[in-house]
Amino acid sequence: MKKILFYTLLLLCSAILMQGCTKANNYPGGVLASVIAVADIRTIYKGADVTLDTKNLFGAHQMTGIVISDAAGGNMPTGLLVVQNNRRAKLRGISIPLGAAASSYAPGDSVLIDITGGVLKRVNGTLQITGIQPAAVTKVSSNNTIASQKVATNTLRASLDNYESTLVTISKAGFDPLPTSTDTYAGDKVISDGYGKVTLHTEASAAFAGKNLPLSANFAAIVFGADSSISTVIPQLRMRTIDDAFILATDIAPMVISGFLTDPAGTDANYEYIQLLATRDIDFSTENFTVVTTNNAGASTPSGYPVNGWAMGDLRTYKIELKSGKVTKGTYFYVGGTGKKIDGSASTDISSSNWIGAFNYSTANSPNFNSDPSSAFGTKTSNLLANSGNAAGVAVFTGTNITAASKPVDVIFYGTGGNLYDASANVGYRITNNDFYDVKNPVTQADQPFNRQGTNTAACTLPVSGSFAQLGGEYNPAIGRWTLSRSTTNLPLSNSSVITDIEGDKATRLK
Repeated sequence: MKKILFYTLLLLCSAILMQGCTKANNYPGGVLASVIAVADIRTIYKGADVTLDTKNLFGAHQMTGIVISDAAGGNMPTGLLVVQNNRRAKLRGISIPLGAAASSYAPGDSVLIDITGGVLKRVNGTLQITGIQPAAVTKVSSNNTIASQKVATNTLRASLDNYESTLVTISKAGFDPLPTSTDTYAGDKVISDGYGKVTLHTEASAAFAGKNLPLSANFAAIVFGADSSISTVIPQLRMRTIDDAFILATDIAPMVISGFLTDPAGTDANYEYIQLLATRDIDFSTENFTVVTTNNAGASTPSGYPVNGWAMGDLRTYKIELKSGKVTKGTYFYVGGTGKKIDGSASTDISSSNWIGAFNYSTANSPNFNSDPSSAFGTKTSNLLANSGNAAGVAVFTGTNITAASKPVDVIFYGTGGNLYDASANVGYRITNNDFYDVKNPVTQADQPFNRQGTNTAACTLPVSGSFAQLGGEYNPAIGRWTLSRSTTNLPLSNSSVITDIEGDKATRLK
């Protein structure tokens, strides 16, 4: 009897387990979606043509997307419909040849496309889904927002598959070589954003082909692959209309920040300094400037967000006025402590270099701090240039009356931590247009005048103790643009280092 009961229970358990397995295999959550993300479609292509079916589409047979191509501008590849979608935080695009039917769709149209039977292949360098009939495309809605990604040219080249057939923005770019007054968009033109170069292609029949080239602009464009004799696909950009070029005003910096020493050997007090490069001749006795540093370590006061920007004072910002001396175009000069040594008290004396602003910040408050608190700020400190790990920075201003509304002529930050920007109160450290920052969002053109606001999230590499942070780049003062963006090289210093070590070939230079 016990054996019969045992086997009965065993059979019952087996039946339950089998039923559980059957339910697991038919669990509703396992039903595959009918729509697939563009990002997943692109991964199917492995270098050879692929016919799409529900098997390699993981059970799906459709894709959705927002149309970004604009046939009306005359600069799209003939008959090509370009769509993009954003799934799982991945904005990806694909091109679909539809022939004459492509022109019936406008930018911002939302479409649903049956892609089964289409062939995924590279055509003229661009990944496309060929063989799709116009009837397979259904317009769902119009006038949808089109997303665009800001991308640097070096990133675009390194990760082309992430950006191909999407709308991107290349910010602060100019043509190489510089255009003449008669040069137009027609043909292949090379643009550079300071990080690399890429070809901007304009068909001779494009509506804007005859427009003159600007010196500098933010370019919105669709990324295509270009035919190449090499196996690696190279990017080609195509603007849709002339409105895709947002021309930038020329704002020439009289000087640029080219390096700094944050942590000299021994004491930091009175031995930290900033190196600057003059972009034109300046007589500081007749044209005053100001250098301001900021320290956002947790112990720096006043605490909280910088409601007065660069004019916070106390231990948050320190001001050094430049009111005497001269510099000539293309030469380096220095601002910092009166120690004037290359790497602390026991190192090489560099006082013979051009020191325009030298002040013992470790023993005295900022110049005029006591006599005129409204125009000067900064309490004596052992660290003019912080090395706490939180964000610190340097800004250069025209004149000596610096307020919360003052906009610098050049500015850099290293590090990103601390209370830097309060979105609710819209207060922070103001920036300027340079190789790191944009006062307007390059994609949306929304105002973003502060560090850490919008796209202004860049910062120099954190300096290394005992090294000079050399900001190597190339600035063209004729057009007010960085033709090679600054990058940080930490140059190790010693007691025997000399001035030419920090003014060498890798230093910032003028074009």
